[in-house]
Amino acid sequence: MKKLANIVVFCGSSEGNDPAILRGASELGKVLAERKIVLVYGAAKIGVMGKVAQSVLDADGKVIGVIPDFLMLREVYHDGLTELIITKNMHERKLKMHELSDGIITLPGGYGTLEEFFEMITWAQLGLHQKPIGILNTNGFYDDLLKMLQKMVAQGFLKKENYKMILVDDEVEGLLQKMEDYKPLPLPKWIKKEQV
Repeated sequence: MKKLANIVVFCGSSEGNDPAILRGASELGKVLAERKIVLVYGAAKIGVMGKVAQSVLDADGKVIGVIPDFLMLREVYHDGLTELIITKNMHERKLKMHELSDGIITLPGGYGTLEEFFEMITWAQLGLHQKPIGILNTNGFYDDLLKMLQKMVAQGFLKKENYKMILVDDEVEGLLQKMEDYKPLPLPKWIKKEQV
């Protein structure tokens, strides 16, 4: 069982219109704080992002926010975080979030959330990291995306073992258990250990 000390959470800077998603975000934050897991996220105080972070802070947990300087105003950064890291651009932000984390959780969000999720799962597929990648699938938000990925498997564009790297649960505790129990695929022969 792997100890997850820091988890990066990718999610929307909007709240959406399903209250269950905000409840799920708040519950995740509370559980992370209870388990002494540091939240790493995009530093906003608004949207689903803000709900997760505030929930961790309200339960006396630690939160590291990572944000590029050009988004400081647009995403209305949270000024009450344990630590705030400002990067030069989006790429540096993602790299920093990846470096700081032992695992990745994706909550509902839009284009940015999907882009972050797919970059992390692509890096895992290439063998550049072996961290568990989870989706908290509140109210079936990601059902259609998962069906699309299954279609990619069926049509020969995605290997089944790479699809299975995605850990999915609609409950926080269940997802964290799957992440702790995760056994990564062996590294491809062409990846050297120092490249991971």
